[in-house]
Amino acid sequence: MSDTPSFLFVCTGNICRSPLAEGAMRAEAARRGLTIDIDSAGTGAWHVGDPPDRRARATASRHGLNIDTCVARQISLEDFDRFSHILALDESHRRVLLRLAPRSAYAKISLLLDHVADRRGEDVEDPYYETEAAFETVWRDVSEACRCLASRTFDGND
Repeated sequence: MSDTPSFLFVCTGNICRSPLAEGAMRAEAARRGLTIDIDSAGTGAWHVGDPPDRRARATASRHGLNIDTCVARQISLEDFDRFSHILALDESHRRVLLRLAPRSAYAKISLLLDHVADRRGEDVEDPYYETEAAFETVWRDVSEACRCLASRTFDGND
C-alpha cells in the first residue's frame, strides 16, 4: 500500500473491457509523465493466462496503443491492498468486488463511468458478443473515463 494513486480495472474475463481501460490509463499516465501502478483483472478465471481478445488488441492498435502484453488474470484478495482504486466496468463487477473486499481494504471501489460527468451508474457495455464497432464504443468510454479519473485524482478537478 502506497500514498501514490494506483488503478486496477476489472471486468468479467479480463480480455476485452479491462485491458482497454488499462491501456487507456497507461496512455493517460504517460501523457502526464507519471509512473504509477496500473493493471487489470477479471472477476472470473475463464481466460486466465490468455492475451486480450483480438478485437480489443486491434482497437487499441488503431489508437496507437499496444496491449498485446496484457495477460488475463483473476482478481485476488491482495489487490484490495495493492491498489488505491479498483474500477469496475459494470455494476455486476462492482457487486462482486464489494462482496470480495476485506473489511480492512485500502482500495476505493467504484464504477469506472462514475468518474465521468453525467454518466454516474452507467456500465461500460460488454462488446464480447458484438461487432468490432462495439469495441470502439468501449474505447471511447474507457478513454474518456480514464482522462476524467486522472484529472480528479491528480489535478483535484471534478
